[in-house]
Amino acid sequence: MSERKVLPQWAPRVPPWKIRRLYETDAQGIYDDELIDDVGYGLLARCESFLAANEAFRGRAPCPVCGQTVPHGSDKQEYLYCDGCGWELSWGDYFATIQHKQLVGAEPVFEQFGRFLERFPQAQSARERMLLIDDLIHGFHWDLKRENTTRPVAVNLIDARLGEVIGFLDALTYGDASTPGMADRRATWLEQSASARLWAAVREPSPEDWNGPTKQRKG
Repeated sequence: MSERKVLPQWAPRVPPWKIRRLYETDAQGIYDDELIDDVGYGLLARCESFLAANEAFRGRAPCPVCGQTVPHGSDKQEYLYCDGCGWELSWGDYFATIQHKQLVGAEPVFEQFGRFLERFPQAQSARERMLLIDDLIHGFHWDLKRENTTRPVAVNLIDARLGEVIGFLDALTYGDASTPGMADRRATWLEQSASARLWAAVREPSPEDWNGPTKQRKG
């Protein structure tokens, strides 16, 4: 494909097993800096893609070649053209890279993701980075009219379906040695996720979600 027709690329959602291992390690009182950064920067890249995709969805598409914003009217037949580098693509082809990829949300999600983008790279300690990850993946979409939580934002960040995401977060490992503050966040999660459970079929994660593709679940 020529540079003029290149498609936008979005960061993938983070594999559940990486997050599972992170929590198992944390529950033992061990801060694995490499794993924390692997998960944290994977989430950060996904947040960046989510926000950029939403800009595109709302009529301000980032050029995938040079990054310049290309305004458009959301007509799938319309051609987007970048004055900066000459890139062009139909909005229909651009939108197809966003659709059904868990890359669209509402304003409260932008605020949560924006905070993480700002704070995670500046975090000075492993404990602080762990708390930022924990807070992010336990966040929610909000129904502004009813002032109530709806879907967990983890469905946009973790590679699993809604019911699987809820079951996965429910099953994360905690212990007496877990990072202080995470147990309180878990209690808040269980309370705030009640409305999502009413219409989502909560499923226990698969063995690969627990321990990764190269290990078998114990017990």
